[in-house]
Amino acid sequence: MNNPQHADVIVALAGETDRRPSRALELLRAGYAPKLLLDVPAVARIYGQQTIAIAQNYVNGLPDRQSISICPIWGLSTKTEAQDVARCLGKTTAKRILLVTSDYHTRRALSTFKHELKGLNISVAAASDPTQFGNPWWKHRQWAKINFDEWIRLMWWDVVDRWRS
Repeated sequence: MNNPQHADVIVALAGETDRRPSRALELLRAGYAPKLLLDVPAVARIYGQQTIAIAQNYVNGLPDRQSISICPIWGLSTKTEAQDVARCLGKTTAKRILLVTSDYHTRRALSTFKHELKGLNISVAAASDPTQFGNPWWKHRQWAKINFDEWIRLMWWDVVDRWRS
């Protein structure tokens, strides 16, 4: 699923920091939205540095830094990430959101965000990494494991998490 639509804000979901932010920047620079919200795990650390500080340093070095905000993500699931994004959006007037996530995660992310952020028009753009996932996925052990894991998470979302408050 890869159908990016023009939006008020682009949201790059946390994870795969070598692909998702660059795809989101590509879309920002192509005029898909005037703002980019970069989701970053709030308590994670890499080599003793908080990921928020690493991300802010990255953003500060970009020519379009005025259009980019960091959204601290406290949750560990797509559902709680959607709730964190809702808080980051706060009282903005955003009605249309363009999600950027991994190609294998687009279906579940779109479903989750539409459920959690009711009333908003949400589309999704895939950030692909041909070394991590692709077709034919069944011919690569790692790709098959990623596919299996995503299907389990999608089923859990559809059967359990969607119905929890």
